[in-house]
Amino acid sequence: MALTYSTYVGALQQLAVANSLDTNFFAILPDVIDYAEQRVYRELDLLSTVIVDTSVTLATGVRDAAIPNTFVVTNGFNIFVPAGSDATNGDRVALTNTSRNALDVLWPGVSTTGQPELYAMTDQWTVTFGPAPDGDYLLETIGTQRPAPLSPDNTTTFLTTYLPDLFVAASMVFLSMYQRNFDATGNTPGMGGNWEQQYQKLFASANVEEMRKKYDSNGWTSYNPAPLAKAPR
Repeated sequence: MALTYSTYVGALQQLAVANSLDTNFFAILPDVIDYAEQRVYRELDLLSTVIVDTSVTLATGVRDAAIPNTFVVTNGFNIFVPAGSDATNGDRVALTNTSRNALDVLWPGVSTTGQPELYAMTDQWTVTFGPAPDGDYLLETIGTQRPAPLSPDNTTTFLTTYLPDLFVAASMVFLSMYQRNFDATGNTPGMGGNWEQQYQKLFASANVEEMRKKYDSNGWTSYNPAPLAKAPR
């Protein structure tokens, strides 16, 4: 069943045995949400976090470009040709990833310009292109960004709607640490390990489903992986 902020908080209160007057619980709650969301977003390559951005235009003769700092991981870049066009009146050309060293060898300066063909990530949000653009090309950036976190003002997220069980399990791993039940010295020493095991089981099934969405399942299909057939006698 999908969760909202209020039903998520209620579920955690029951699982952690915390009442509605527990101010310490509500003080730690933002950290619980942050831990659970960041862990799931990092470990699951969620298709729902992929964003396509066209807010950047390459400058003529400048081989470096800054992309929005909201991107966590970039999956690829396209430009629209001819220079000055966009998706409505131009053609999309995919660029090929390479190393910064390769770009420095092939195009050591900006004296040689042309239609960019290759790119390399110089840092988290700076991309270097080769050759340096000979026009103002619109850049299309495809990559992952962090969705807005769950909060009283943002009452539902992809995780609470489609992966509520995994989200709750990740939250309880953190709450086990908060309640000092994460090791053998805690009041309930098995609590943290049990929730971690539950998280891992739920993660495995969620990961298969995510692979199916991207046609990365067995045989590059969207179907569940088939169990190995028993060999005939």
